Amino acid sequence: MRVLLIGANGYIGRFVADRLLADPAVQLTALGRGDDADVRFDLATGSPGALTRFLDAVHPGVIVNCAGTTRGGARELTRHNTVAVATVCEALRRSGCGARLVQIGCGSEYGPSQPGSSTAEDAVPRPGGPYGVSKLAATELVLGSGLDAVVLRVFSPVGPGTPAGSPLGRLAEAMRRAMQSGDNELKLGGLGVQRDFVDVRDVARAVHAASLSAAQGVINIGSGRAVRLRDAAGVLARVAGYGGALNELDTPPGLHPPHVPHLTHTPHPTTPIRTTIGHPRPDPDHPTTPVAFPYPDGCGSWQQADVRTARDRLGWRPRINLEESLADIWMEAACRI
Repeated sequence: MRVLLIGANGYIGRFVADRLLADPAVQLTALGRGDDADVRFDLATGSPGALTRFLDAVHPGVIVNCAGTTRGGARELTRHNTVAVATVCEALRRSGCGARLVQIGCGSEYGPSQPGSSTAEDAVPRPGGPYGVSKLAATELVLGSGLDAVVLRVFSPVGPGTPAGSPLGRLAEAMRRAMQSGDNELKLGGLGVQRDFVDVRDVARAVHAASLSAAQGVINIGSGRAVRLRDAAGVLARVAGYGGALNELDTPPGLHPPHVPHLTHTPHPTTPIRTTIGHPRPDPDHPTTPVAFPYPDGCGSWQQADVRTARDRLGWRPRINLEESLADIWMEAACRI
């Protein structure tokens, strides 16, 4: 089976590539913007016609699209997350290859959900920010294309290679700095949110299973369990061997900054570290601006996936627990000590 993997150098794409290459029945071709791709092509600016000619020449049986971006303004997000998918869909419709499309979506497409609930695939999507909107538009393009296609809505991927700019990546970096400088206190803000963390290697297994299946439509990929960020921080401290205090800053509801800042660190022996994962404590000298969504994915305080469809239609279940994922995040951070 020839598989065309788009976005092989991204966070999820790297693990998908490893998983597919481990299957002796798969012949893998990587398409992307980087020099290390087998074929260089920019979906955001390239023409569907050019991609069609390539598909007709290579004739893949499956196309896996892991490309996209989580950063930037609405125009950039739309260009890389929506226009790019429109290019893939149009090229596939024109091509005679008849390839199956596996599109990587995200839990942000759903937007905020009721605390305590599990979000199933039939939930009405109400994304809470431009990233979720751009990904939902891509999903709608795929579902309305008439192609043999499936969209995997991945919730909060974690594990080795977790981007340093993500909440858990920034937390690991702050803990590394604290241990390196001998500080015995971390003050953390924004840890009350709860997310469904799923290991990126389990996501890659789901992509592999979806490539081989006949399932169509939308399928959630998550752990099926929401975890508070404060609990994840405690686990990370344990696997890191950090013996300092983790003190959470209280944040009154409704007061959040207009963007999510990087973790801040004050490496002074008499000044404790102040770390912000989601939003900082309001400062009377620098008043915050109320916004609707304190966490960067626009999903409010709670998100938990209903993963029964993945079990029933893909034969997939998550295997790697959060502690192992966090241990791998810390391993990478510790290498910088």
